Amino acid sequence: MNRHYDPTPPRPSEYRDGQVRAARPRDAASLIIVRYRDTPEILMGRRAASHKFMPNKYVFPGGRLDVADQRLRVRTSLQPSVLNQLRKYTTAASSRAKPNGLALAAIRETLEETGLVIGRTASGQLKSKNPSWNSYFQHGVEPALDSLEFIARAITPSYRVRRFDTRFFMIDDESLYANGDDLTAASGELEELGWFPLHEAVKLDLPGVTQWILREVSERVKLSASERLLRPTFLLRFINNQAVETKL
Repeated sequence: MNRHYDPTPPRPSEYRDGQVRAARPRDAASLIIVRYRDTPEILMGRRAASHKFMPNKYVFPGGRLDVADQRLRVRTSLQPSVLNQLRKYTTAASSRAKPNGLALAAIRETLEETGLVIGRTASGQLKSKNPSWNSYFQHGVEPALDSLEFIARAITPSYRVRRFDTRFFMIDDESLYANGDDLTAASGELEELGWFPLHEAVKLDLPGVTQWILREVSERVKLSASERLLRPTFLLRFINNQAVETKL
């Protein structure tokens, strides 16, 4: 599969000085929520101009993996195909803690940035010392890891000062709980947060990796749930500053 990757030129302050060793990418996760109306819509928001990483760009909810995400014990499991794909090209291949943690990070970050609760009614009482997860559990809900699709992984090129190894998950809006798709509880971290039809989202001011992800989402929404599980997941990384796409 050949897909063009259109990188977003970083500002001068985002470039790494050639004399400085490249930063190690930090594990992160992002969640694409698809809402089906007359046409598929996705949730996106604009990063503030003050952000040092991709300012003013429209992105999906997401952020860095937290220790609490990997320590959390939940009753649902990732689909076997999802778990296998997440384990590829990772040093924690023998453990479920990191793959589950990445999926949980996407759910937690979505709650923190948008106020939306992803999950289903809890079958028992759950709690956590982590404030965000404790807030999540107060809704009487638990993460529905089996509803998450893993659609892509992208590693920030080494010429950037800040680098992330981001796993992109996708879920349908039927997994929204309690407040549905009401965005009034959003934190404000993402500006102009809203639901965008796919054909309009591609016209926003997007990072190159987000353009790449949206093309994959556009293909997946045409498929049934069972067909999507069989679709390959792709890793985007940079070798000699050239984008290379690898099937996982």
